[in-house]
Amino acid sequence: MKYKIAIFDMDGTILNTLDDLADSMNHCLRARGLAERSLQEIRTFLGNGIHRLVECSVPDGTDAETLEKVYQDFLIYYKDHCAIKTCPYEGIPQVLQSLRRAGVLTANKADYAVKILCENYFDGQFDFSVGELEGRRRKPYPDSVDAVMENFRIAKKDAVYIGDSEVDFQTAQNAGVDVIMVGWG
Repeated sequence: MKYKIAIFDMDGTILNTLDDLADSMNHCLRARGLAERSLQEIRTFLGNGIHRLVECSVPDGTDAETLEKVYQDFLIYYKDHCAIKTCPYEGIPQVLQSLRRAGVLTANKADYAVKILCENYFDGQFDFSVGELEGRRRKPYPDSVDAVMENFRIAKKDAVYIGDSEVDFQTAQNAGVDVIMVGWG
């Protein structure tokens, strides 16, 4: 195997979270008297974190206070409703098992409720998880990928980042590691 570690983006790469994200976002929009968004709209808003999802989902011209209220509502609601429709993409559990059998370390970039989902669907399948921390820049900055490689003292040539979005591609480029892009996210 060429790589010593495979670093996975979670949302849209190994977990199909779209329906629960959309349902939760629309619940929070409705609760504030704001117009709902279509599943396709929500799909286009994903890839840059939950706050960006909320920013894109609220109507243009929404004041900052309302935007922050919707964001806080979402954090609370999604945590309790993140596993209703969410599931691993077909074949992903087997891919993780194959990598581990081949001696490849596995890591994930798990943010927010995705960390909970990872434990539910892939318990014990990841050697390391890195999420958002204060002071750690978000994708496309390479901070999370760098943290994984530093943790294992692995050279860039021995790592691959696997994702589903343009931001994931940029993250891998910024980290100086190979990238594999999936087409289903």
